[in-house]
Amino acid sequence: MSRPVIAVVYDFGSVSPVEAVERLEPLGDVVFAVVDSPHTADIGPLLAELAPGVRVDASTEHGLDAAAAELRRHAPTALLTFSERRLDTTAALAVRLGLPGHTPDTVRLLTDKHAQRRRLAERGVDRVRSHLLRSPADWTAAVAAVGLPAVLKPVRGEGSRSTHLVREAAAGAALAQSLLAVAPDQGGETGLVLEEYLAGTGREPFGDHVSVESAVVDGRVTHWAVTGKFPLVPPFREAGHFWPAPLDADERAAVLDLAARAVRALDVRTGITHTELKLTPHGPRVIEVNGRLGACLGGLSLLAGGPDCVALAARVALGEDPFDADPHPAALARDVTAAWMPQDRVVYARAVPTPVDGGLLTRVNGIRDVLGLPGVQTYDSRVRPGSRVSPDVRTAELALLWGTAGDHAEMVEVLDRALTTLTYTFDDPATGAPGRTLCARDLGEAPAARRATADSPTSPAAAGSPHHRR
Repeated sequence: MSRPVIAVVYDFGSVSPVEAVERLEPLGDVVFAVVDSPHTADIGPLLAELAPGVRVDASTEHGLDAAAAELRRHAPTALLTFSERRLDTTAALAVRLGLPGHTPDTVRLLTDKHAQRRRLAERGVDRVRSHLLRSPADWTAAVAAVGLPAVLKPVRGEGSRSTHLVREAAAGAALAQSLLAVAPDQGGETGLVLEEYLAGTGREPFGDHVSVESAVVDGRVTHWAVTGKFPLVPPFREAGHFWPAPLDADERAAVLDLAARAVRALDVRTGITHTELKLTPHGPRVIEVNGRLGACLGGLSLLAGGPDCVALAARVALGEDPFDADPHPAALARDVTAAWMPQDRVVYARAVPTPVDGGLLTRVNGIRDVLGLPGVQTYDSRVRPGSRVSPDVRTAELALLWGTAGDHAEMVEVLDRALTTLTYTFDDPATGAPGRTLCARDLGEAPAARRATADSPTSPAAAGSPHHRR
């Protein structure tokens, strides 16, 4: 009997190409559908080494037709992506190949933030004030419809790109002007959405938001995890994730119910969803629903020692129902989180964010000391010394700290020590002049609020390898 063939539409996303091959090969033969992009051009030799590949020119219908014809030669039995920016390409190829997955109409609702808000309101799921801006002239009407404070974000985007909290109308108008006046390849946007700002409840040292991870097969929703978050780094940058989320029973039931209703409202029939929810004084509210696996979840599932969520995504794409033994088929959504999330410990991936003002990273100190802390398993370097970090408000990491703890309090205590120990030295990339040494804990602060931290001679540098393990 021949093995299934799993086609992965690849571009930058939540799962690396090495992870994809390692985690999916037990289920079938992997083929990459490699979308033309700067990222795939950079790692083209690696992709070719890992698995057979098909080039995808997603810019034209002819290019998609040609890619589908080439993919047919491999006889794929499943098609999926881990890349937010390639959901539409994946849907277009799935239609051509007759394979299950998010439909083009559903992908539009999953990726167009204004269309998603409108649909959730129309279906009575969640009504968050929202207004679309196609030009700076739309700003006055947007403020009148939404009010301030508000969140200004791209109509299509990922990783908190170009996402800002707007408190003053004049500042927001200038920001909208700057973002809409520049071409997308120069850092601008083709459209923006102004949304009602959802104020959260005070939950420090944790974030006031969670995400619900779900799988949908033939319209049947199954929640397999609720992911806790660390507090956002201003303006809206993710700082990491952990399992389980610190929710009481009523809060947990409410977030699972809202996520199920949101997924159903967007007509998701088969695929993976990652629903981000704000925890407000009036209950959970929808931040957004995404149609792919969330960042770091593959790593968390390995740390947790439970089922593999990367493989889960492929099994759903293969048309399987991994949860078929569930005894409650009539429920709005099945809840299998107890089987997927650790019940006796906490697993985490804590980000060390890049500085919003950028710089040339020249030195990292403290890695060896951090790896000696209880439960810290891996220092996963994302930026090596000698690399330039661009100024940006999007979510980006210098490194990720992966580990386990006995409970949430222990996790917080260990990470506080780790983020105090790690320091990063940046030089001015324009002049080469020595810049500043920053404690990892302070990297999330605005430049004016940072406390410069002196180099510690007792914290040995250990930055020669991208992954440091205990």
